[in-house]
Amino acid sequence: MKDFLNKIRRPISISLSRKFLYSTLIFIAGVILGSVSKMLETTLSNSLPYFIEVLDLRNFFSRMGVWIFLGVLISVYSKSPIRSAINVFLFFVGMVGSYYLYTVFVAGFFPKSYMMIWIIMACISPFMAFICWYARGNGIIAISISSIVFMFISRQAFVFGFWYFDIKYSLELILWIATSFVLYQSPKQIIKVVAIGSLLYFFTAQINFFWGML
Repeated sequence: MKDFLNKIRRPISISLSRKFLYSTLIFIAGVILGSVSKMLETTLSNSLPYFIEVLDLRNFFSRMGVWIFLGVLISVYSKSPIRSAINVFLFFVGMVGSYYLYTVFVAGFFPKSYMMIWIIMACISPFMAFICWYARGNGIIAISISSIVFMFISRQAFVFGFWYFDIKYSLELILWIATSFVLYQSPKQIIKVVAIGSLLYFFTAQINFFWGML
């Protein structure tokens, strides 16, 4: 199995000190983003800086798109699938932990059912990250994983129905474009990823994967 996976993408070894540094910084980033996200939600709109209100960052951080993108970004740029799993898990632990600590101790309420969904997602994130790491590998498996990632990001950026096709959020359109660059390895590869991912998007457009969280 190890030889098979190495043919898709081979891990890169780094020193223990660098592993610790990178993972610590990723965890801190998760804590900061989780706190900022909740802070934006609980602050009155007219109290926020004008550019935050115009960009609608409150809704942006409350949706799944940015978190999927950041999880993918951390995953594919980690040095190995194990490091990917560790880094993504630490990021989501930091994000979810700080978000709900702020919710309970600062905002003063306890949304148990919604919190449990995010805790479950944080727990499964290392397994998804392990798989996602191979998206920047070689062969049909890497293209398939990249296409699935592209499909999920497309679902955040666009809304599709029988008579319409529209952009949901302009910031998530930017994430959609950024994801293409993150997954890019060659013109031929990205064309396949976009084509397959777009087909998957249209086939799954009416399926809700996140229980109303989107």
